[in-house]
Amino acid sequence: MFDNLSERLSASLRAMAGKSRLTEDNIRETLREVRMALLEADVALSVVRDFTDRVKERAVGAEVSASLSPGQEFLKVVQAELQAVMGDANERLNLSAQPPAVVMVAGLQGAGKTTSVAKLARYLMEREKKKVTVVSADVYRPAAIKQLETLANEVGARFEASSVEEKPVDIVNRALKNAKTAFSDVLLVDTAGRLAIDSDMMAEIGALHSAINPVETLFVIDAMTGQDAVNTATAFDRALPLTGVILTKVDADTRGGAALSVRSVTGKPIKFMGVGEKTEALEPFYPDRLASRILGMGDLLSLIEDAERKVDQKKAQRLAKKVEKGGRFDLEDFRDQLQQMKNMGGIGAMLDKMPGMGGMAQAAQSQLDTKQFDRMEAMINSMTIKERKNPELINPSRKRRITTGSGTAVPDLNRLLKQHKQMQKMMKKMKGGGMQRMMRGMGGMMGGGMPPGGGMPPGFPRR
Repeated sequence: MFDNLSERLSASLRAMAGKSRLTEDNIRETLREVRMALLEADVALSVVRDFTDRVKERAVGAEVSASLSPGQEFLKVVQAELQAVMGDANERLNLSAQPPAVVMVAGLQGAGKTTSVAKLARYLMEREKKKVTVVSADVYRPAAIKQLETLANEVGARFEASSVEEKPVDIVNRALKNAKTAFSDVLLVDTAGRLAIDSDMMAEIGALHSAINPVETLFVIDAMTGQDAVNTATAFDRALPLTGVILTKVDADTRGGAALSVRSVTGKPIKFMGVGEKTEALEPFYPDRLASRILGMGDLLSLIEDAERKVDQKKAQRLAKKVEKGGRFDLEDFRDQLQQMKNMGGIGAMLDKMPGMGGMAQAAQSQLDTKQFDRMEAMINSMTIKERKNPELINPSRKRRITTGSGTAVPDLNRLLKQHKQMQKMMKKMKGGGMQRMMRGMGGMMGGGMPPGGGMPPGFPRR
């Protein structure tokens, strides 16, 4: 996420961290590099200019001069101003209305609008315990209506059927009436997208907004279109009273121009960001956390929240008790750990949120074959229960049976067994508790096979 921007900014600011004294010269030089990094990231020129002016004003003032560690204080100023550019805090959806609260979602075709509606439905149902109805008012694309129906079934939201013969206003009015009858808390309205902004489109969507009077009007922006996304949002804001933005494809965006520009240029808060294709890949937008990640400081709060929400706590506690009592870490336990890691978004997603590990996250994503985790799980599923409990039973003939059954090769299985043995050794060091012993064991694994330039432990699946 924003890897290029993060790398450039971190490099520019690293030299300032150790400064015992800040001068006009070293501040000017660093801010010149910061300015270039932001412009290359496709951040709006007005935003870059305001940002660097504010940083300079605070850096040469009493705020930094009086500090015992001016270099570190300078970094804090940059982080605070970066956060201010994106908004001071997370802004939640305002759903305080007579149910169902109507949320209208608008955007250009291809920005991920329909998928975002499904993601938002899942978010509201799982995290806010809302009953959600979704409806498509896109009468120009029958495929869009079918897509929303499929996604609604996937996430478990109530779907209100519609057809291309109906008028958008009639569709939404009927959906609103039926959502009330179904006791839905929220009605999410997916509107028609276009390949470009045109007057007819704006007139139609403006009329729809006036007719249904939604409590929230969210604009979906493809983060990868950078400055164009901000210009489009500005045009839409003239036609619709937007209340917020959903930024999509953030996980694939190496620049970050849209994320850093949209709040300042449009005055509208980013409320959510899409970080993947799956329906659970929607996160509330926290400016402070993203500023920290961009500067390579990680985002431990989000990592902890992910763990609390996605990790099976019962399985984790069961394994902890088993290991503390000296129980054997078998291949079924190993499979559970693989599944937990996948639920957390994989190694790359986890490392990206850990302080100072942004570069490692990039290396992990580039070197890891993510499908390998599926193959490893398939191999374990292809084993008998006795083989999972006692891997030493797996002789050459059993290996052939397991790999044939899982569609893999014997070298794949040998790698899996080697990794399991390494994990087993590490788990033995945790017997009787002892987190410090576990960390030493992990250090041994990493130290033994981690080259100076990064990389993965020996035997780790690569592309």
